[in-house]
Order: sequence, then structure tokens, then C-alpha cells
Amino acid sequence: MEQAAAFMCEKGAIMAATRIMSIHNSKGKTPRQSITDRLDYIMNSEKTEGGLLISSNACIPETAADEFMLYRQEYIQRTGRETKNEVLAYHVRQSFKPGEITPEKANEIGIALAQRMTGGNYAFVVATHTDRRHIHNHIMSAPIRSRVNPLSKRQV
Repeated sequence: MEQAAAFMCEKGAIMAATRIMSIHNSKGKTPRQSITDRLDYIMNSEKTEGGLLISSNACIPETAADEFMLYRQEYIQRTGRETKNEVLAYHVRQSFKPGEITPEKANEIGIALAQRMTGGNYAFVVATHTDRRHIHNHIMSAPIRSRVNPLSKRQV
């Protein structure tokens, strides 16, 4: 699902192309390896100005994979349900036009979007990448199924 979202700043409206993807287990890997690989990619220090452009909510970025897996394990133990092709996390990619925004402002906008999408009630990591012509955010959110996750199509 790709959408354009407008944000206001000193220069006026900023348009960002936003895509929401569900993360499933990668073939031949454990769920933890799948989440760790994706989080390692988005938190790459070469892409995030030495890690300065990484923010989080309800988790510590360095231990987010463990925390996401803990939420998953608690859900399985509480409900007894483990589904095939389960959603391990949600990944949002938010891209800005070249020269349109500073990395710091992009990170702020990424945090605001993640807060708005999750209601601030779910663990997420926001990583702003500056390794391309266009600045872009990667947001990963844990799919806590014990409550309604606003990013999930299914509600439990």
C-alpha cells in the first residue's frame, strides 16, 4: 500500500511517499533471525549518521528484536495460537523528495507518523537513512495481537 502524506513545516507542506509492508518469516530463517536482519538493515550506522537518526518507542533499538520476539512469545503462550505465515512486524517506508527536508526533521516526522499509526501503544523503531539522494525513514512496529494493532487488518 503506497500513499502520499503531507506534513507541514517552515517551508510549507512536505509530501512523503509512504509504503506499509508486513514482515513475514524469511525462508530458512527463524522468526528472530528474520526480525534481526530487518532491524539491522534499518539501523545501519552508515545509513543513519552513526546511529544519531534512530528513535524508538516502548523498546530499546539495540534490543528491539528480542523485545518484538518476547511480545510474540507472550501472545502464543496466552492464546495458544501460532499461525502460518504470521506477521512478525510491520515495516513502513517513508520517502521525501531530494533537498526537501533535513534528516532531523524527517526523523521527527517519522516519529509523529509512527505515534499516530500506533497510538503510541506499540513498540516501534524509526531510522532515518541519508545514504541516498532522497532522505527516507524506515519504521518497524511490533504486531501486538493481544490488542487491536491499528496497522493490522485482522483484529483479535
